[in-house]
Amino acid sequence: MIWPLPEPPVSERWRAWPVSQIFPETVPGVSPSGARVTYVLAGVAPEAPCRTAFQLAALRRGCRVALRATYADSTQTFVATVGIAVLDSPWSGSYRAGRLATVRPVAFPRGPAERFGERQYFTGVVVGSHENYMVATAAGYTDGRPYQPGDRVLPRLRDTARQLATALYRALTR
Repeated sequence: MIWPLPEPPVSERWRAWPVSQIFPETVPGVSPSGARVTYVLAGVAPEAPCRTAFQLAALRRGCRVALRATYADSTQTFVATVGIAVLDSPWSGSYRAGRLATVRPVAFPRGPAERFGERQYFTGVVVGSHENYMVATAAGYTDGRPYQPGDRVLPRLRDTARQLATALYRALTR
């Protein structure tokens, strides 16, 4: 008889799980109108030091390593980089949204995320609650338009950032 392997502790899942479990090929979501949305993986970046992956004001004390991936919505209108900060100890932060300091966007050539960079993110979200992870997103448009102070953020773009951060955080910590 073969026994199933025990689930690794939450704090070690980033190291024990395959990349495809941390950053799945697709993540389901819902638009503000209630329509189903699918976020599709554009690419996964190599592990990076936290100072490289997160904007300075988003860094958390005890950040060991950062994992990042970029997703596009199924219409290829919106793009978002999701950053997972692996922390030495639990972070007791809560949900925050807006154009706050967050993860540094990662572009991937020959796809919907090829023009996504720091100047192109319009909104972001930071999620974490009593675990050794903080998940942050930076979201913008696939056409590469740069953010200008005062730009209005569409509810659907804000939802992209929130849904990706929340879904990946929950999958990692449940």
